[in-house]
Amino acid sequence: MKKDNHTDKITRKDAIKKMGKYAALTAVGTFVILNPLKAQASSLPPDPGGNPLI
Repeated sequence: MKKDNHTDKITRKDAIKKMGKYAALTAVGTFVILNPLKAQASSLPPDPGGNPLI
């Protein structure tokens, strides 16, 4: 017996709304992860003297 697939279809308008939400979430996540000021502030300074144990 075939299942009727007409009940799980969404309209084009609903699909565009849903994709817009995913796009906005992705943009915000990318901005937070790749924000250069935050990345610079959280990075460690370079090692000035090298390794003293050698």
